[in-house]
Amino acid sequence: MSEFRVSTRYAKSLIELANEKGILEEVLADMKQLASVAAANRDFALSLKSPIINFDKKLKVLTALFEKSANAMTMAFYGIVAKKNRADLLVDIAREFQVQYNLYKGIQVADLTTTFPITEELRSKFVNVVKEISGLDKIELVEKINAELIGGFVLKVNDRQLDESLSSKLKALRLEFSHNHYESKI
Repeated sequence: MSEFRVSTRYAKSLIELANEKGILEEVLADMKQLASVAAANRDFALSLKSPIINFDKKLKVLTALFEKSANAMTMAFYGIVAKKNRADLLVDIAREFQVQYNLYKGIQVADLTTTFPITEELRSKFVNVVKEISGLDKIELVEKINAELIGGFVLKVNDRQLDESLSSKLKALRLEFSHNHYESKI
């Protein structure tokens, strides 16, 4: 079975169990914490994926890092996954949990990249655009600043991207000028 399918199934099961126990928000915070630690510390992520390190050591690392801050059910979940030799999927499960949570709560996440911090007025306009595209009412806008865009913005909603940046327009123009339409092709 593919890693994506396994991660999706674990995440879906964890959401159902957390919702049943009434601790969905706490487990979400734990999954976000796991994903952020893995993103910030490459060695941690690699140690989880390493086939050389046995599940006991992986579980000890997880316990040392998250025991004080994580929910007891989350720690039990880490233990079960590690004992089944699936600790290499924990980071993927954490990411997929966040995706499944957003689907469950009806939240649309959109990435917005601009060259400057946006104002509240612009933010509300982008939120309205995302609402129109997705059809959902709850919008979470992830804002990024990238000076290489020169100007404009890039808005990503699911698999759709609206690229209105000057850098992409300049690239398209450069590509158009590279083709000499007036030169005969012999």
